[in-house]
Amino acid sequence: MNNKFLLPIAFLFLIALFGCSESASDEFDDANPDAVARYIETISVVSAQDASENTTVTVNYDANGRVSSVTDGVDTSLFVYSNGELSNITGQGDNLNVEELYESPYDAFETGIVNQYDSNGNPVNITFYEYEYDWQTDTEDQVEYTAQITYDSNPNPYFYTLDAAGIIDAMDQVDLNFSMNVSNPEIIQARALLPLNNVSSITYRDEDGNVVYEIEADYVYNSDDYPTSATVTGTSYDEDYDGNPVSETGVFSATYTYRE
Repeated sequence: MNNKFLLPIAFLFLIALFGCSESASDEFDDANPDAVARYIETISVVSAQDASENTTVTVNYDANGRVSSVTDGVDTSLFVYSNGELSNITGQGDNLNVEELYESPYDAFETGIVNQYDSNGNPVNITFYEYEYDWQTDTEDQVEYTAQITYDSNPNPYFYTLDAAGIIDAMDQVDLNFSMNVSNPEIIQARALLPLNNVSSITYRDEDGNVVYEIEADYVYNSDDYPTSATVTGTSYDEDYDGNPVSETGVFSATYTYRE
């Protein structure tokens, strides 16, 4: 799995109003009244396990301060604007995937249904479904999971970068006609899943309530409450063929830079 330390284009681009009386910007401002606008320039990720997983994601801006492209050096997404608004995203890859951000094997932030929000409006409990292969029956079974998420009090560090890409405006418009394979149900779902603060941990449980994966993120913040570095630890829990519990841990570190 590629580790890319940004929130997803696929996740955050697919957004619109879903029973919300405020815009995404209003909700963000309510949750972070003292937030300073900072725009991500690079996020460099280093794996403690496998150097081949190291990567640097770079966000480029045009002369108007809008995001023009996002690249990991292999895949690049290009942002196209029309009449001052985002009209399309072209290119290859998904350099802004929240699950890959935390090396998570699950898709809670892309396919989940929010069961509970905290007082700031962050989704803190999500139900989602995964199709898993059963080698004994040679079939794929749908399995239910839940994700419990906690947040730091600091703002979502990707919010203003997404705003500079026109994605925040897209979150508040159901009737945008992008020439992409995007449907309104997906837009509505992703809008509901938008974090307003910075994710600090995720605990995944199976339908029996057993913990199957845990993620802990520790950040160093600057004076504007934006992360300059992070250490993310992910631990998976399973059983071996004899039914004995086994676990595996991976550690990644990230360094963030912002536009001056």
